[in-house]
Parts: sequence; structure tokens; C-alpha cells
Amino acid sequence: MEGGTAKINRERLVRTLTFWLRPAFALRVVNRFQKIVGFDRSMALASSALTALVPLVILACTFLGDAVDADAADRIIRRYGLNGAGADAVRSLFSVPDDAETSGVGAFGAVFLIISVLSFARASQRLFEQTWELKPLSVRNSRNGLWWILSLGVYGLLTGWISAVLGGRELGLVATLCDAVVTAVFLVWSGWILSAKRIPWPGLVPFGVTAAILTALYSVGASLYLPRLFNVYADRYGVVGAVFALLSALFAVMLALVASAALGREVREELLGIHQGRRPSEHEVRRQWDTVVEQARSRWRHAREDAASRRTNPPDS
Repeated sequence: MEGGTAKINRERLVRTLTFWLRPAFALRVVNRFQKIVGFDRSMALASSALTALVPLVILACTFLGDAVDADAADRIIRRYGLNGAGADAVRSLFSVPDDAETSGVGAFGAVFLIISVLSFARASQRLFEQTWELKPLSVRNSRNGLWWILSLGVYGLLTGWISAVLGGRELGLVATLCDAVVTAVFLVWSGWILSAKRIPWPGLVPFGVTAAILTALYSVGASLYLPRLFNVYADRYGVVGAVFALLSALFAVMLALVASAALGREVREELLGIHQGRRPSEHEVRRQWDTVVEQARSRWRHAREDAASRRTNPPDS
């Protein structure tokens, strides 16, 4: 009896760890990503984030003043090792005049800022509603959107503090690991609050973990290519180049989040199926792989035949 129970547990463990190797699962993730129009959704999120976060950061620097050790520009410059034209462009983009006052924001600026941040919150809200196929709430969820914006500010301050305190240790790996944990918790909270608590938080854990891992990997890679990107764009376009570089960086981050949402939804569905005992037979999995291999071989044969035909009968020049 104990041997049978151990065998069942091992089988469930193997299924839990290897379900993503099935072609059918990969196709479901791709179909989910296409269904939510992943690339368009990523660009919309990046654009909305740019128009909301840049003025919000500038306003926060104006309000906080000397309460913080460094402004947003210095943090970005230190985080990605910017220099030359790239560093100058970032400083110009986030610069706050010395005589700036918080009262100078004005009613129009305050209204614009509120609209921008709420638009970003609704864009993020639509990601969860479309991925989890929920009824859109739009402006009816504005109160939760405001709570999310406040939590986003806390998340930014916390990750900034982690980067400042731990960023210089062991090639920044400690800071990256801590950031990943905080990011996973924040993203799970984001999906829960922006969906108006319609998605149970355990169902968001695969999304949060996947997105935290992908964004951590992106952060490591970005430290290598972003300095060159900022410098090249700044040399060509000046301060506007910094905007282009920020938009490119935000698009990569949002693409990782959108892909993680599609993957996380399908992972959760797969884990629920495993828990309920639903699983394809070994014959079905083998048939899926045979189909994939045969399709790959067929495409390879056609490509070789087409290349040979072009060499034998070159087009008329």
C-alpha cells in the first residue's frame, strides 16, 4: 500500500514538473498570448506607463525634495551605468528646477496626472480581465486602481532602497534576488486588486513567479545593453532620445509581463487539472511529439528542396 502511494506521488510530481514539455501546452500558451494580442497590449502598457510614471516621478521628486538621497535621474544613471550623452539626456528628462514649488503644479497638471495614472491602472486592469476572461469593469474599478497606484509607489521606493543598499554587493545578485521576491509579491497583489478580487490570489502565483523571474533576467541583460541604447539615442535625438530609450525598455518589461500572464493562466489551469486527476495518456503525449517532429522534418525537406531548386534554376537577372 505504501509502495503504491509512493508511486502515485512520484507520478504526480513528475507530471507537475514536466507538463510544460507537452506541445499541446506550449500551443495553448501561444494561443492565449495571441488571443490577448500580446504585442499590441505590451506597447499599450509601455506607452501608458511612460505618460504616467515620468510626470509622477518628477512630481514626487518635487514634493520629497531633500527627503531622498538622490533623485530619479541619478538612480537610473547609477543603476545602468550611464555616462556621456545618455546620462545628460536622463538628467534633462527628469530635471526639476531649483525654484520649483509643489504649489506650482496647478489644477490642470494635477488633473492630467490623475488621468494618466488611472489610465495606466486601467490598461493594467484590462490585461488581467482579458487574460482571465473576466467582465470588464472599466472606470467602476477606479478605487482599486488608486490603491494599486499607491502600492506601485511603495513598490518603487522599496526596490529603489534595495538597489541602493544591496546593489553593489556580489555583482548585484543579492539585490536582484530581493527585487525578484518583492516583484512576485507585488504582481500577485496587482492581479488581485486590479481584478476587483475576482481572481483568487493563489491563481496568480504562477504569473507572479514567472514574471519576477523574467523581469530579473531582463534586468541583468538590460544593464549590459541599455547604456549603449541611451547613448546612441541621446546622440541622435537629444532628450527625446532618452524618451525613446525608456519606451523601448518599458516595452521589453511589459512584453515579459504580458507573456507571463498568458503563461501563468495556462500553468494554473494545468495544475488544477493535475490536482483533479485529469491528464493526457502517455500515448497522447507521444502522439503530440511525433506530430511535431514530423512537421519539423516535412518543413526541413521542403526548405532543402526549395533551396536545391533555386540553385538548379536560378532566377533570371
